[in-house]
Amino acid sequence: MRACQTNLVSRRLVLTTGVGGLACLAAGWSQAAEELKQPTAIQFSYDHPLDASMAPFIEATRHGLFAAEGLSVSTNVASGSSDAIARVVSGASDLALADVNELIRFRGKADATPVKAAFVLFNQAPYAIVARRNRGIRVLPDIEGKTLGVAERDLSIRFWPALAKQNDIKRASVKLSRISDAVREPILSAGQVDAVTGFSYLSAVNLRDRGIPADDLTVLRFADYGCEAYGFAVIVNAAFASAKSQAVKGDQIAEDFKFHKRPTAADIFDGSFLPPVEGRLIN
Repeated sequence: MRACQTNLVSRRLVLTTGVGGLACLAAGWSQAAEELKQPTAIQFSYDHPLDASMAPFIEATRHGLFAAEGLSVSTNVASGSSDAIARVVSGASDLALADVNELIRFRGKADATPVKAAFVLFNQAPYAIVARRNRGIRVLPDIEGKTLGVAERDLSIRFWPALAKQNDIKRASVKLSRISDAVREPILSAGQVDAVTGFSYLSAVNLRDRGIPADDLTVLRFADYGCEAYGFAVIVNAAFASAKSQAVKGDQIAEDFKFHKRPTAADIFDGSFLPPVEGRLIN
């Protein structure tokens, strides 16, 4: 009789343990499934206020492409590429849109944090000199003897010495007038300078919107005069890239600059998040 009772208790214990184990296992599966459903939160910084360069990100959000990749992207606006890089370095932002050339300068510091670019948005830098034709400027050499407005935090001016040298322009004949970002187009519109540095896709549009006829504008792109610099790229926080690589996958310096430590290509670009070259060359 005792044997029967013992066997009965044992069977009940085994049954209870089995059911409990299945319940724990099911709970684990349920939790894992729930975790899989939770989108990965990403804090993304733009390095300047919204303009046409952000169109791919805005369109991706509008059409639900981030959500389809399991990402929940929140954005903020930094006060320039240096600030955007600083936010990624500190971890305040996971990714950011920043000028590759500013990233190279940052990585040239002896104690630089290993921030890398995971995706290049512009194969060419959009740096340009936008000028008024009625001031006699139609090609780059025409800038000699003129006044060039240069906005605060303008990155293109760092390439000016190399660009001038390559195109045999007398730099001493060009007067550089330092101005604020807010008055760059108004000052050119008012005729207080002959030309301004800016982005090829933005400054000309802003000037046209201020009433300057398109046929009175000349856009001298640095890329058309021998500048081979890359443009903007998406940079990523190293710790975030290491911990959430799947989330990341979803989403010539001017002559007056001296590197403390010349970065290598591997210091700047991380190609592990990109498809094979033959699958991404679209232009």
